[in-house]
Amino acid sequence: MPNSHAKLSPSGSHRWLHCTPSVLLESEFEDNNSQAAQEGTAAHALCEHKIKKLLRKRSKRPVSIYDSDEMEVCSDGYAAFVMEQLELVKQICADPIMLIEQKVDFSHYVPGGFGTADCLIVSDEALRIIDFKYGRGILVDAEDNSQLKCYALGGLRLFEDLYNFKTVVMTIFQPRRDNVSSWSISVAELKAWAENELKPKAEMALKGEGEYASGEWCTFCRASACCRARAEDKLKFAQVEFKMPPLLTDTEIEEILTAIPGITKWSNDILAYATEAAVNHGKEWTGFKVVEGRSIRKYSDEEKVAAAAKDNGYTDIYRKNLITLTEMQKLMGKTKFEEVLGALIIKAPGKPTLVPVTDKRPALNVTNAKNEFNEITED
Repeated sequence: MPNSHAKLSPSGSHRWLHCTPSVLLESEFEDNNSQAAQEGTAAHALCEHKIKKLLRKRSKRPVSIYDSDEMEVCSDGYAAFVMEQLELVKQICADPIMLIEQKVDFSHYVPGGFGTADCLIVSDEALRIIDFKYGRGILVDAEDNSQLKCYALGGLRLFEDLYNFKTVVMTIFQPRRDNVSSWSISVAELKAWAENELKPKAEMALKGEGEYASGEWCTFCRASACCRARAEDKLKFAQVEFKMPPLLTDTEIEEILTAIPGITKWSNDILAYATEAAVNHGKEWTGFKVVEGRSIRKYSDEEKVAAAAKDNGYTDIYRKNLITLTEMQKLMGKTKFEEVLGALIIKAPGKPTLVPVTDKRPALNVTNAKNEFNEITED
């Protein structure tokens, strides 16, 4: 079966544009399709089905072990958003074209470069790219997003001879983070980026040339757990003998705060890599052993448990709870849910959290936030 992923894929472009030799380094490691990736694939398939049904096209509903109420709500939201964008385009273009899960080729800039764009909307002067992100871990921004720019280059190659595009509009729809992000770039600027940055770095990546560079783009690199450049970057703080926290300067604390997320992620990656090697490949690590972790007890057969308890005189064995907010909204529909229960829904303030200034959430009034949170926890 042919490989369905390009060696220099659009989704990996953020990494290989920053760390060009990582492509060849990654090839030494097995490509384990994570559960999160499989769940994302299932969510994309459901989105495709729902949009096709809205477009009155034939489609068989996909079935997956990852099907859930949350996936239903997220895919409904994405399908509605895409159709909304199509209607907006129709106001300025009489006959736009919309393509779902469209394979695009940008190999004129990246050798062997291709990918699948979730949604393309083609109109007279603008090409629109809409990308569905089901992940909740990392907030994805459309601004200067290299994955979307690669899709855009492929979309231009498909339709540029028929349309006089001036602009490309790129949008990320990430429902589990309540994130809708859009960004636009002129066709001229996009092509200049492709010629001056994308093309030369792609050529370097295929040859394994360039310097290894550690950064947030290491997150999905298969070599990240064993990468020396990343290790050196994360361990540089361990090379300095810090004083006890009360004697650290504010600048030193700020440097450590900045480094903590990356160090934590890196150490967790090392632990996961070492554990997988020990459990699945028999690797023995000096000073370590594999043990059985904690597990949660559960009934093997609830009907038999209930019968046995009743036979012994125990009848008060059931609990009745309201269904979850997500299930209730799905049951009623979003509009009816707001109408019937809107006034009865509360959302307590979350625990104050220290984050980098680049985080898009608004800053709290620290005094008020502290008082509100303390009142809730004391109750």
